[in-house]
Amino acid sequence: MKQPRQQRFPWHLDWNLLRTFMVVVEQRGISRAADFLGLKQPTISSALKRLEDTTGHQLIIRKPNEFKVTRAGQLLYAECSSIFGAVSQLPSLLEVGGAELRGHISIAITSHVNSEHFDRVLGQFSARHPKVSFSFAVAESDEVVTRISQNRASLGICLLHKIPAELKAEVLYREYFGLFCGPNHRLFHSDSIDLSELEDERSVSFQTETEGGGLEPVTRMRLRAKIATSLSGISSNLHEIRRMIVANVGIGALPLHVAARDVGLGLLRQLPPYDELPLIDIFLLTNPRRKRSDAEAAFLTELSAMLRDTDVAERTYA
Repeated sequence: MKQPRQQRFPWHLDWNLLRTFMVVVEQRGISRAADFLGLKQPTISSALKRLEDTTGHQLIIRKPNEFKVTRAGQLLYAECSSIFGAVSQLPSLLEVGGAELRGHISIAITSHVNSEHFDRVLGQFSARHPKVSFSFAVAESDEVVTRISQNRASLGICLLHKIPAELKAEVLYREYFGLFCGPNHRLFHSDSIDLSELEDERSVSFQTETEGGGLEPVTRMRLRAKIATSLSGISSNLHEIRRMIVANVGIGALPLHVAARDVGLGLLRQLPPYDELPLIDIFLLTNPRRKRSDAEAAFLTELSAMLRDTDVAERTYA
């Protein structure tokens, strides 16, 4: 008796095509995917055509100067990412038995997360379990959420404007943001600075300093200072925001505890306002549906213990 198409599909599907398709979507193009995979462009195009024939759906609209993932392609990409996340767990899940804890912990993280409490747990855990390895992938907060949702990382650390319903989020630490200028700025050597002196100043900004983003309170601080709304520079990376402030591309916002060292070195100066500064939560993000390896479970247990035993006021960096 011939099997229905739905039952035949997984047996006829070349699973390598899913991996290729995922790279095409993430690289936003066939030629970029070919470069990423070290293959020729016709090979990628042929693989995509085979996958579309197998699924019976157009997955990507390919026109000159246009790249668009169809609705079917978006659904397939989400499933491919989940499959990739599950497969990537296998080495750690199979690291069982023996006297020492083994495995790998993958962390998706926004740029320049600076938490002495997290670092202490990381260092102590690594010292006790030297056979456990770590990898950190730096990404924008939205990408961190996507990776955790798609089960492609052990845990995430990022900004959140809204906690995703299917994920677990806990405040890892809190940080105050202030405005800063570099040594070549006209106000750097002033004896005192009034808030009114920042009106119409050029500035640089994080990409998440937008309405509805994780740094929306920082945007309100900018409005309070009446800084020019047009931006001289933008980045999702804290290091690059710092670079532009020091180079006097524009003034910009940074976490106070992160900027403290540069202030001490004479590379940055804090600007007004000095009161009612925006307080930003940095979250520890996990996926309850993930099948955790022994290493992942042990590390998250220690992180949870730290969060439970350390009051959030102590984890608020000013």
